[in-house]
Amino acid sequence: MNLIAAAEKLARKKNMFGVDVFDLSWASALSLMAQYAATHDAHAKVSFLNANNVNILLQDDAYFEVLAHHLVLPDGIGMDMAAKLLDGDAFAANLNGTDFIPALLTYMETPRRIGLLGAKPGVLAGAIANFRKHTPWHQFIPVADGYFDADELPVILERLKEADIDILLVAMGTPLQEKWIEEHINQSHARLVFGVGALFDFVSGTVPRAPVWMRKLRCEWLYRLALEPTRLWRRYIIGIPVFLSHVLRFKWRKPAR
Repeated sequence: MNLIAAAEKLARKKNMFGVDVFDLSWASALSLMAQYAATHDAHAKVSFLNANNVNILLQDDAYFEVLAHHLVLPDGIGMDMAAKLLDGDAFAANLNGTDFIPALLTYMETPRRIGLLGAKPGVLAGAIANFRKHTPWHQFIPVADGYFDADELPVILERLKEADIDILLVAMGTPLQEKWIEEHINQSHARLVFGVGALFDFVSGTVPRAPVWMRKLRCEWLYRLALEPTRLWRRYIIGIPVFLSHVLRFKWRKPAR
């Protein structure tokens, strides 16, 4: 555990909108997370910060406070644009969860126990089936879908303790998943916990990814907007200008909070 703490301390971070965001290469990020999964007494909660999440945290004090206790990784072109303006350099890598989690599973050659919690029952089942195809040496354990009642929570948490989970993936959407993880998940439930948003939708094939060429151009958000305009227009058409206004405000040292 001391090695992990030392690696964390030495890792470069950028303070973005009041939140420390790890500035790691793919290799460094994968290595650090794999160490957590492999260390018996380790425990870390990992969140991803993108432009939409910045808009949320600057309006939601509880979410902002939660991120102060998590390892935060940069997600998307918006964070790179903000980093260039606020820090002078972009992040070393775009560690978005949709790509990072499958890459981490591939990176870890030692079999691990991976718990999945959240999404609709069919989506959860589809994600587990495709994860098993992707990395069959890991064990994927369905903990619960995202539609459980409050009175089921003690049973779910006890199930987690008994399952001896190395990595827990929680898909409830931001900021609900981060708050839920912070309130309910501790070292007895998993060594490493990720809030993964819509990851299960993508992995299950319920929501298709953008073509590779669009991802390389970092325009996947345009594809998602075209695919789900009714659901996502507010996030992108309104959210992007709002995010840029926050960047300019912080650039001129007039933060909203």
